[in-house]
Amino acid sequence: MRHGRQRAAQGGRGRQGAPVLALATVLLAAPCRTLPPVAAQSPVIILATTTSTRDAGLLDSLLPVFERRTGYRVKVIAVGSGQALAMGRRGDADVVLSHAPEAERLLVDSGYFVRRRLVMHNEFLVVGPASDGAGLRGLSDAVAAFRRIADRGVPFVSRGDQSGTHQRELALWKRAGLPGAPRGDWYVESGQGMGATLQLADEKRAYTLTDRATYLAWRDKLQLVPMVEGDSLLYNVYHVLELNPHNAARINVAGGQAFADFIVSAEAQALIGQFGRSAFGQSLFVPDAGKPDRW
Repeated sequence: MRHGRQRAAQGGRGRQGAPVLALATVLLAAPCRTLPPVAAQSPVIILATTTSTRDAGLLDSLLPVFERRTGYRVKVIAVGSGQALAMGRRGDADVVLSHAPEAERLLVDSGYFVRRRLVMHNEFLVVGPASDGAGLRGLSDAVAAFRRIADRGVPFVSRGDQSGTHQRELALWKRAGLPGAPRGDWYVESGQGMGATLQLADEKRAYTLTDRATYLAWRDKLQLVPMVEGDSLLYNVYHVLELNPHNAARINVAGGQAFADFIVSAEAQALIGQFGRSAFGQSLFVPDAGKPDRW
C-alpha cells in the first residue's frame, strides 16, 4: 500500500464516507484508440483487483500488452473486492477492478470514484467432492443447493474475506433462510483468495462457491467437480473504476485512466474473449465493454 496518501476533506462528502466505507467493506467497443503516453514522473500504476483475475491468469495476458503500449508499469495488489474498493476509497490505488456491483455503486454515488465501466463477466459455480454428500449434482437452483448444504451440515468452505465472491455467498445463504453466515463445525472460513480456498475445500472434501475462471485454472490440481451452475443468481460481473482525484492525494490519475481505457478497448476485449480457449476449450471471461450495463 502507498504510505502517506490521505483523502482530502471535501465538505459533506467526508462525513458520508464512514457509512459508505462500512457498507462497502461488508458488501464487500470502439476500435482501440491511442492511449496516453507515460508521465515521466509517475511510471507506476497501482491496480487493486480481485484475486480471481490473478488466480485465473488473466492479468498475465493483459498487463504485458498494456505496459508495452503505454510505458507504464503496473503493480498489482490482488485482494477481495471489498478490500480493493476500500483501497480505492482511501487513495491507496490508482485504479480498481472489482466484482462487487452494489458496493461499487455506493462508492460512485458518494463521489469516491468518477467513472465505472463494464468490462466482462463469467459465472459462479458451486463445486464439491465427487462423493456429493449433499446430493447437489445437477441442480440449477443455487438457493436450493445452499439450503440443502445447511440442512445436512456437510462441509463448506467460505472465503470469509468480504470479497465479491464472499458477498454473493452470503446473499445466497440469506435467500436460503439464514440471516448471515452459518454457524457450526461444518462451516469454515478460509480468509484467503479463491485459489487457496479451493485448495482448502479440496483438502476437506467440502463444497465451496467459486468463479468459473479460477476453478478451471486450478481444476487439474483438485478433486472438486462442478455441482451447481446456470442459475441467474450466479452471474459474476466485473467493472473498472477510476478514482476521484479530489478525494485522494498523490494518485496517478493519468495512469489509472490509461489502464481503464485499455481494458475496455477493442484490443483488450479481444484478449479477454480469447483467454482460456487454448487451454480449456472455452473462454474464462466474456468481454462486455460497450454493452448495456444493468449492474
